[in-house]
Amino acid sequence: MRTHAQVVVIGGGLIGCSVLYHLAKHGWSDVVLLERSELTSGSTWHAAANIHGLHDSTNISRLQHYTMALYKELEAETGQGCGVFQPGSLYLAQTEAREHQLRLQEAKARRYGMDFYEVSRADAERLHPLVDFDGVRCIMFEPQGGNVDPSGVTMAYAAGARQRGAEIHRFTAATATEQQADGSWIVRTDKGDIRTQWVVNAAGLWAREVAALAGLTVPLIPTEHQYFVTETIPEIAALDRRLPSVADRDGEYYLRQEGLGLLIGAYERNMKFWAEDGTPLDFGHELFPDDLERIEENMMRAITRVPAAGSAGVKRVINGPMIWSPDSSALFGPVPELANYFCCIGLIPGFSQSGGLGKLAAEWIIDGEPSLDMFGWDMARFGHWANKAFTKARVQDQYSHRFKIHFPNEERAAGRPVRTRPAYATQKEMGAVFGLNYGWEHPLWFAAEGEPREETNGFTRQNWWQPVGREARMLREHVGVIDISNYARYRISGPGAEEWLNRLLANRMPAEIGRSCLTPMIGKRGGIAGDFTVTRLDEQEFMMFGSGMAERFHQRYFRAVPLPAGTSFTSMTEQMSGFNVAGPKARQLLQALTDADLSTPAFPFMRSRRIEVAGIEVIALRVSFTGDLGWELHCAEADQVALYRALIGEARKLGGGPVGSRALMSLRVEKGYGSWGREYSTEYWPQEVGMARLVKMDKGDFLNRDAYAAVADRPARDTLVMVAIEAADADATGGEPVFLPDGTPAGQVTSGAYGYSVGMSLALATLKAGKARPGDEVSVAILGRPHKARVLERPPFDPKGEKLRA
Repeated sequence: MRTHAQVVVIGGGLIGCSVLYHLAKHGWSDVVLLERSELTSGSTWHAAANIHGLHDSTNISRLQHYTMALYKELEAETGQGCGVFQPGSLYLAQTEAREHQLRLQEAKARRYGMDFYEVSRADAERLHPLVDFDGVRCIMFEPQGGNVDPSGVTMAYAAGARQRGAEIHRFTAATATEQQADGSWIVRTDKGDIRTQWVVNAAGLWAREVAALAGLTVPLIPTEHQYFVTETIPEIAALDRRLPSVADRDGEYYLRQEGLGLLIGAYERNMKFWAEDGTPLDFGHELFPDDLERIEENMMRAITRVPAAGSAGVKRVINGPMIWSPDSSALFGPVPELANYFCCIGLIPGFSQSGGLGKLAAEWIIDGEPSLDMFGWDMARFGHWANKAFTKARVQDQYSHRFKIHFPNEERAAGRPVRTRPAYATQKEMGAVFGLNYGWEHPLWFAAEGEPREETNGFTRQNWWQPVGREARMLREHVGVIDISNYARYRISGPGAEEWLNRLLANRMPAEIGRSCLTPMIGKRGGIAGDFTVTRLDEQEFMMFGSGMAERFHQRYFRAVPLPAGTSFTSMTEQMSGFNVAGPKARQLLQALTDADLSTPAFPFMRSRRIEVAGIEVIALRVSFTGDLGWELHCAEADQVALYRALIGEARKLGGGPVGSRALMSLRVEKGYGSWGREYSTEYWPQEVGMARLVKMDKGDFLNRDAYAAVADRPARDTLVMVAIEAADADATGGEPVFLPDGTPAGQVTSGAYGYSVGMSLALATLKAGKARPGDEVSVAILGRPHKARVLERPPFDPKGEKLRA
């Protein structure tokens, strides 16, 4: 066994072998995989191993299609069969909402040239004569859908990795992972030690135990999961072809051919946890006792849909473990708090995603960043607040509602609240309906007296649409108070504060006390890794504000730039809160609560000062994400309630009041403001989204300057535009494809909302450069159906920025 390696992968299941294969394929052959038992132990060997390409997330669809295409390439490359069956998959919609979901996925497939299209009932009956399609309102077909052999795929990855020089050691347990002072690791095993640059935790059911070796706690918990295979069904035996699989998610089961029978599986409501306190180290290829009564309701729905299944006996039952994250997506990426420790754990549909995640993992480790924006799956989306109680509650909800549609803007209640600010109770009394943002409860909108305080969910406009409009118009006409406590806040102080910020961020830091700037942070591929507001409070003190949900994500970049001697960087996110007071009467409101001069000559746009408001010391910034006249006020968390009550009291006198984040979305889209994670991500270069002017190449070196220099003069691949859409009962929310009038794919929506103050359904979208210009007509696939839209030359609200600077 090698004593040194570039990477040690721990875990010899599907994912570990894929990561190893892709590292070797990417050029790193000095890599080792450790498996404590036999390859495929844990969850891999007993998986149903279905494969499908479409996902609600566009980037996940892209990596799933890569995975599906890879399996036959693997077979040809290695000579190891993957047991690939691709008779196609039929997707059934029994409800209007499911039809909307399928039509939207079909539109996304057209944008990326993927095969996924509607078929008639007659065509569906020819494809699968055993299915009763009564009650089905829409049928989609994916020709590449099917299944693979779990062991075959895993062995093919392993064979491909070995052919490229990788080593695999079975029956070799990792007993310790110890980080060294230079950032490398020593992985101790029962057969010797390996010194390595990187550790990859791909340990599946044992991911928690492997993480603990490095002092980490990861939010995962296993459950039992069952499927069964029927005896031979004569109707199937009589066919000369393989039947397509059936995805009847409204029926809450999955079904496909297995041999001459059917495989039927379900995610039942009466789910069952397993090994909550740790996966036994001696567990391997065992199964749990059969418990088909738990999935009886799901089975009966499947039999109603495919009556032939009801007359067949049960040949075998598989009841095995799966390990879940709180949102059922993988925990993926480098651990922000540790150097060179990578996780790829918590996968559920692993056979649809193994290749894509292995490829992106290799890119991230070797190149420093994946080619696709994976923030939605980045392990950094969960922090210390994602404790065991939260994880268990969320996993129970995710498992028992596995096939429930995740609607746009939907907020699920399981496991909440987990983190609240002092003003939470006050806001709740005022009618606030809350959402979850990096563990924090924050107000989405405020219900008036007599209005329901629970929101409905769907693809069309829901019960919150009118209250949100009331808030947006109130702010535009009078004044609104928005809780921005979920922003990330950082204090940088000391003699090297300015130097450090200039080496981290792309813009030039303010030289004058009280000045502020907007600035991107550049990623490894020249894209936007973050966007921040920085203000200079004193000669050696700065405050930096950014996306709260990305605070842990951004730690990776902050750690890449060493702090100068005597300089400190402190996260103030948990110690501070804040509010945005915005609208034409914002100055009038605040002037009633402070002696500070808020006139434009004394307090211009993009300036900051320490002032007192209602007797409370705040850091006040003349800036507003609404695009209207406004100030951000940042205070100690202990002062949040007092400040909030004072602001709301004055707002009421002026015809204003509290405003939630749903209205803020509408307001910032009206103004054309982008936000990190939507318009701004590592996939987009600054010049593609209107941020090139904030990158100062003449100021000296800064993080990933060379990466930006390599792309700065390249023509934009995409252009961020605003479109006005002809929509009557639904608005774009993000992810909807955009097409030219002739059906040519043009791009996709990044953010969308109804603009209440301008009376327009609006969206921000990235369009392929040169595809459309201001005034041109395009179509946006809202509800999966084409909706006429027009590219706007300027934002419809205050295009010259006069109100913001008033």
